Amino acid sequence: MSTIYGYARVSSSDQSLTIQEEALRAAGATIIRSEKKSGTTTKGRDELATLIEFARKNDTIVVTRIDRLARSIADLANIVRQLEEKGVHLKATEQPIDTGSPAGRAFLQMLGVFAEFETAIRRERQLEGVAKAKADGVYKGRKATIDPARIAELVAEGLSPTAIAKKLKIGRASVYRHLPT
Repeated sequence: MSTIYGYARVSSSDQSLTIQEEALRAAGATIIRSEKKSGTTTKGRDELATLIEFARKNDTIVVTRIDRLARSIADLANIVRQLEEKGVHLKATEQPIDTGSPAGRAFLQMLGVFAEFETAIRRERQLEGVAKAKADGVYKGRKATIDPARIAELVAEGLSPTAIAKKLKIGRASVYRHLPT
């Protein structure tokens, strides 16, 4: 007997999985694994790893869209290869993807290319935005967590850099970076 597994993923903890989970149930998934993790890598995506591990020959893993599964061609190809080796099918509810057919596999590969391209473009736009904010004096980076004046006080008291690091619960290299000259 084959099983239909569902996999739902959102990138951040404030996003909801409900719509994906409902679509997966409507597609016949009896077991749904969900997680709130970035899709830029498969590292740390334990629910996906569990599904791939437990799926058996003739089972099907269903996602709503291929970008829920992977955002890079390398990750997508690796996942598809693992599933094919086990005889597990992959389907998407919102895209004509079914790894059981040559057309479905071709479409899957094309979507993977677009998902990777979209991620690269998003990253490029983000870096452009940060550069513009820095140029405009708006982006200053994160607030300093180390008080150089406090380090100077502790040096004046005769504490060593190691003792200062322990006292302030910071790295010794950070102490050396902030030592008064």
